[in-house]
Amino acid sequence: MHLTPAFSAKSSHSARTAAVALAVFGLCVPSVWAQAKKKNPASKVYVSDVSGEAVIDTGEAIEDLSKRAVYLAQGAVIETKRPERENDRSRYFSTLVYSNGTGAFFDADTRVEVKRFQQEPFTPNRTDVEVEPSISQTQAFIVRGTVGLCTSKLVAGSNMNYQTAHGSVQVRGRKVVIEAGPDFTKVSMLEGESSIRAGAMDMGGQTVKAGEQAIIRRGAPGQPNEIRIQRIPQGESPQLDDKVAMACMAKKTVYFDVREKSPTGEGAGEGGDGPVTAFDGADGAGGGTSSTEIVPIETVPSDLPTQFTVSPATIGSTGRGPGG
Repeated sequence: MHLTPAFSAKSSHSARTAAVALAVFGLCVPSVWAQAKKKNPASKVYVSDVSGEAVIDTGEAIEDLSKRAVYLAQGAVIETKRPERENDRSRYFSTLVYSNGTGAFFDADTRVEVKRFQQEPFTPNRTDVEVEPSISQTQAFIVRGTVGLCTSKLVAGSNMNYQTAHGSVQVRGRKVVIEAGPDFTKVSMLEGESSIRAGAMDMGGQTVKAGEQAIIRRGAPGQPNEIRIQRIPQGESPQLDDKVAMACMAKKTVYFDVREKSPTGEGAGEGGDGPVTAFDGADGAGGGTSSTEIVPIETVPSDLPTQFTVSPATIGSTGRGPGG
């Protein structure tokens, strides 16, 4: 009987101690989260060029893709429209640069969903822009169309994965064209190599090296999709080269830096030059409460010089079917 008051007092003291600990923990955790968000500004994508009609769905609005604009990359859906006349197809394209230094060419009638694009913090005022500024994680889905990629040298730990309805491409660099058709996916390696998997049932995958092309087709019911690897047909090489050349040219027009976010949250051009806009949001990927932001710094005029040899008119479809 005499132990009950002492036990109650002890229990009350323990409860107060636990409550204080929880309160302190509650104060510390948001602080840690805030610091983590502060160190991870949201990753961006810069629009180098737009020809014809293209749109971007930022999750908040669908708007025309604007040249020299910069948007949050993660969660964005980018689409280059299909022209009304097939003769105008070569005039519909867009080129973009991700803040990890990857240049991308989107052909006409191409839709890409950026499922994930995150970067670790990187040091401002870098000197080697040919190397990725930090570890990055890219996961994108090509709904349809053709994408040409020109990557920087990926740092250890980075992961770049492009999926289609037929399989996935683990890109290790540095020049690749991925075409997603209704019945096939075609992956053409111009430089470097990539790992190809033919859907969820393909546990091993295959490696595609420079000069090779992988074609993925649906398998029989209950069977994995099929992969066929061949040399890139000579007839396709010029068009593939041009698509990657456009991506590489876009890559050279800009590099990315980190700076303190302006109080107004306005654009991200060097010295505020030009109609460049920036959007940071609290998307859980680091950005909404960050005091720093990733900004594009233009390195050459946004209009291509007259001596630029790759003409959009020469960039046609890689073919309506594999090997064609």
